[in-house]
Amino acid sequence: MTTIPESADPTCLIDDPIQAARAVFDTVRRGGVAIFRTDVGYAIVGHGPDAIARIYRLKKRSAAKPCGCFASRAILDSLIMRDARADALVQAVVGRHDLPLSVVGRYDAGHPLISGAPAAVRPLATKGETIDLLMNAGPIHDEIARLSLDAGMAVFGSSANASLAGSKFRFQDIEPEVRSGVDLAVDSGPTRYAHPAGLGSTIIDLDSMEPFRIGIHFDAIRDIARRECGIDIPQAVRAA
Repeated sequence: MTTIPESADPTCLIDDPIQAARAVFDTVRRGGVAIFRTDVGYAIVGHGPDAIARIYRLKKRSAAKPCGCFASRAILDSLIMRDARADALVQAVVGRHDLPLSVVGRYDAGHPLISGAPAAVRPLATKGETIDLLMNAGPIHDEIARLSLDAGMAVFGSSANASLAGSKFRFQDIEPEVRSGVDLAVDSGPTRYAHPAGLGSTIIDLDSMEPFRIGIHFDAIRDIARRECGIDIPQAVRAA
């Protein structure tokens, strides 16, 4: 896959979320790196080894920290091995309450989104037998996830910010060195949600029901899990 050269000024404004998603996905499919708005913060994404390496370089991110996968309920259903309790949590949080949620689950290694990912990328997009999926994070994100599943090509990435600097909820707050190093940067205005500590989505382990990250809407997600699913999500982050 040919890598798109870095652009001097990759910023653009695209009002329509479907058009924005298609522009981002096309950039990623052609080997590039793109920035776009999700409901839980701006994201930086790619697919091929050169693109993922560039994301890590721009963010100054440790290779010990894996990327996430930009996903959907349909991707979860076909990719992740889970039990009825996990299904109940996702249905309650994402389905009934329409909240964004990231989950960590055991993946099917034969799934096209995994088997079709470049060998050099898989260790950076998974951890052991698990992968982190972001779901229900806004119309641009959700259309990218749909295109990803249809094409059998995973979209991997992270929050669009320097590592440890906190998620960015306004395009102009993304560090210039991160913004200028991509091929496409779509400014769609402020995000739907924000976190006072700069954290993105809440991340829950679907096997243990422990939080990997206490982020956006954590208290609401924990309350929904207890009241509607009989699941007691701990208040402390899971030890690494």
